[in-house]
Amino acid sequence: MNALVALADGFETVEALMTVDILRRGGVEVTTASISDSTEVVSAQDIKVTADTLLQGQKAADYDVFILPGGQPGTTNLSQNDDVKRLLEEAKTAGKKIAAICAAPTVFGQYGYLQGKKACCYPGLEEQLLGAEVTMDAVTVDGDVITSRGLGTALDFALAILEEISSHAKAAMIRKSVVA
Repeated sequence: MNALVALADGFETVEALMTVDILRRGGVEVTTASISDSTEVVSAQDIKVTADTLLQGQKAADYDVFILPGGQPGTTNLSQNDDVKRLLEEAKTAGKKIAAICAAPTVFGQYGYLQGKKACCYPGLEEQLLGAEVTMDAVTVDGDVITSRGLGTALDFALAILEEISSHAKAAMIRKSVVA
């Protein structure tokens, strides 16, 4: 099991790193990838993180899930990045899972990936989930699309991804081990 987490300057720290942490605890090989030309990425909370690699040159075929954390201006930066768009297109074409939290599900809406799907996002951004049936659930899984509402739902988001690419049993074991 492999996951790719795209990091853009202005990403929401907890949403990104909680997801990486939980997936790694669950035995998933997680790669963090900076969308810029530097592996150093600065979160919306001014925390510097060194990504494992650059997003440029990555292939969706190498991963089971492509993950976008929210935050601003991180989400805006993701939505304007050609490599993010290319990887999302590759992932969708290959039937891979895509996941986004907080404001980042709006990127899926922008690219038309929510047509006929249920999805959720940060409160107030629902109109940007173009084509989606909007839910108010903490996490919404509809086929190959996983969305979540924000920092407070980050643990549930990460566990839902783990369940989707691994198993319910693995996700339950990790949930119990972190006292959730």
